[in-house]
Order: sequence, then C-alpha cells, then structure tokens
Amino acid sequence: MAHIVILGAGIGGIPMAYEMKDLLGPDDRITVVSNTDSFHFVPSNPWVAVGWRTRKDITVPLAEPFRRRGIAFRTDGCRRVMPQENALELGDGSRLGYDHLVIATGPELAFDEIEGFGPDANTVSICHVDHAVKAAERWEAFCRNPGPIVVGAVQGASCYGPAYEFAMIADADLRRRKIRHKVPITFVTSEPYIGHLGLGGVGDTKGLLESAFRERHIKWITNARVDRFDPDTVHVTEVAEDGQERSRHAVATRLTMMLPAFRGIKALQGVEGLVNPRGFVLIDKHQRNPTFRNVFGIGVCIAIPPVEKTPVPVGVPKTGYMIESMVTATAHNIRALLDGREAAEEATWNALCLADFGDSGVVFIAMPQIPPRNVNWSAQGKWVHLAKVGFERYFLRKVRRGVSEPGYERYVLKLLGVNRLQEQGAEPPVAVG
Repeated sequence: MAHIVILGAGIGGIPMAYEMKDLLGPDDRITVVSNTDSFHFVPSNPWVAVGWRTRKDITVPLAEPFRRRGIAFRTDGCRRVMPQENALELGDGSRLGYDHLVIATGPELAFDEIEGFGPDANTVSICHVDHAVKAAERWEAFCRNPGPIVVGAVQGASCYGPAYEFAMIADADLRRRKIRHKVPITFVTSEPYIGHLGLGGVGDTKGLLESAFRERHIKWITNARVDRFDPDTVHVTEVAEDGQERSRHAVATRLTMMLPAFRGIKALQGVEGLVNPRGFVLIDKHQRNPTFRNVFGIGVCIAIPPVEKTPVPVGVPKTGYMIESMVTATAHNIRALLDGREAAEEATWNALCLADFGDSGVVFIAMPQIPPRNVNWSAQGKWVHLAKVGFERYFLRKVRRGVSEPGYERYVLKLLGVNRLQEQGAEPPVAVG
C-alpha cells in the first residue's frame, strides 16, 4: 500500500492525480493538497481581464471529479514541506505523511521585488483568476476614460506568452468598442527582442510578433528593466547588449499589466537539498529530486536554467504540453519505483502552444522546448483563435471527467510527432538543477 501525495491542483497537479490513479493498484492511495477547492484555467485569464469570460466560465469545482476517481482531496494548503520526515505540515497544523511526493504548486508571484508592482498597488495582473476578475473591473473603468496602456513582463519573468496575448486581446477589444484610437499601447519586456519568449525564439516568432505589433500600432521597449511603477508612469531602464544602461524611459500609462518574476512558494523556500535559492524544486532528468529520492517536481515550480545569457534576466517558461510530458514521466517513474525498478522515463519537454490575439493568433511547436531542437516551427492565422477556444473547452472537460490524456488526443499528437516521453536511450532535453 503506497500513499502518493500531490501538492498543487493546477494544470500540472490535476493531470498528475488522474494519470497516477490509472497506474496505481487498488490498495494504493492518492491525496491532492491544495489551497483552493476549485481549478481555474489560467490560459483564459486574459479573456477574463477584458470581460470575454467570467470566473464561472473557466472554473471547475474539484471535490466531485476527485471523489469519482477515488482521490482524497485536502484544501487546507501547505505550511511546510518536510522531506526529511516524509511529511507535509498542512494549513490547519496537521501533518500528512507520504511515500512519494509530487510537487506541482506553481509559483509565488514576486510583485514585492519592484516598487508599486501588483494588483494591490499600481498594476493589474492576469496571473490568477482573482486578479483577472479585479482587472476586468479596472478595464471597464478604463474604457470609460481611456488613455495609454503599458503591457509586458519585468526582469526575471519566465512567462511571456500571456503578456503578448493580453496586448493583442486588449487591442481587439478596444477596436470592437471603437476607442482604439484613444489608447496608445507600449509593450515593455525584459526579452532581448520581441518574440524571444524566454526560449531564444521559436521558428519565426520574432518576425511574426514584430509584424503583428506594427500592424496593431503597438510600440515596444526590449532589454527593459523596470525600476518602479507609479499610478500614471512606468519607469524603465533600457539596457544595452553589454549590460550597461542605454537610456531611461518614463512611459505614461492609465492601465498597466506586466507579468512578474516567479519564485517558489513559502512552504518550499529554504528547504536545503530540495530547492535552489529562489525556492524552485531541484530535479534530475527523471523529474526526481537528487537529495530526497521519493520527491518529484513538475511544472512552474521546478528549477530550469536560462537558455542563454541576456542583458536583462530572462527566465524559461514551463508551457502546458511541456508540463503534461513531465506528468507522464513522473507517473511512470513512481510506478517503476513501487515495482522495485529504477526510474527510467524522461519527459520530452516538447512544447505545443497557442497564443490568442483576440481575432487571430500564433501557434508554435518546439521539440524539445529548450534548444537545440528537432522541430522549430511557428505560424499564424485566424484559425488559432478558434483553436484556443476549442482547447479551453476541451481541457476543462478533461478536468470534469477525471482524465489526463484521452486515447484520441494521444493518437492525434502521435500523428503530429508530438510525444510525452523520450525514447529509451535518447538524450534528455536539458540538464536541470
């Protein structure tokens, strides 16, 4: 009888619970620990922020699907991970022991690292559905009294796609309201160029996104370090390739949405051997912690080094399908350990991403996500918007039904050559730690 605990109930934690359940025996147990009783589909938050979706549209209560699958569910949250004791201290002060732990918490949002940053200060956020709902209220007020907008991602950020999406979706919504001519938009990013995405670009994302910005009259500042956010001004230092200051900008704004840097949640921070100084979980090529061998990490909470040196710090995103490949590798490796075998599976870290522009979009496939790649492709078109809407409905349905990867999804992705697991003997996508 094994007890598997999954810490986190998001885009990584829920598929992890469902896929692990499929591989366990009838006497084995799974417990999911979360600080909320529902799942919200994070990729839809840009739509929520402009009123195209509501909280209810993108939220699934989890108690019933977990009950149907025979998965225990705790919503106390976690105060501390104690890997030396094979236990968690939960939010109510109780302890929960485990045989194997999968950490899938997502990040803590480091708004406090820049003066005036965050939804409780001078900016709005789309990182959480609560933030997006508040942003929608601010958006409606803004549209009644429009002015300049600043969108982007600050130094150390590792998630760029939603910033591009919000800029384009805001543009589309303003055009629908026939007030776009009243709203100058400036995109401010730590990336060395538009379309870098923390990945060194994928296919021609640089050309595609620069062209999309020009078509929509969106100006940009790259290699940008944000110094502070005032209510009506974003103070930015533009950095040259040699790391020296190139120029300073005081960008006027009436509404600001910039993505923050991430760090590990407080329950993980400072646990020696488990996390790096930033609080991200250290893993090997099997998603397994090198010190605590019964602990695995998946998703945004894991440590991945930058793909290249940049003038302003740029992190690596952990995208949806990349996370799902981590899920599958982790589930199979835990099953192997329970059977007395070694963990051998490695995630491909392939990326298949849809970036919505409100009325069109960009799709890219990076196999693996971290270069050098076997496949490096991107394209754009109106069909991408429809595909993103379809994917939203499809993923929410998977969560409600309690399945991780239906057979037809596996078949279609196999036809595209997109797989979750490395072929045995193949080189891993990157060394992490």
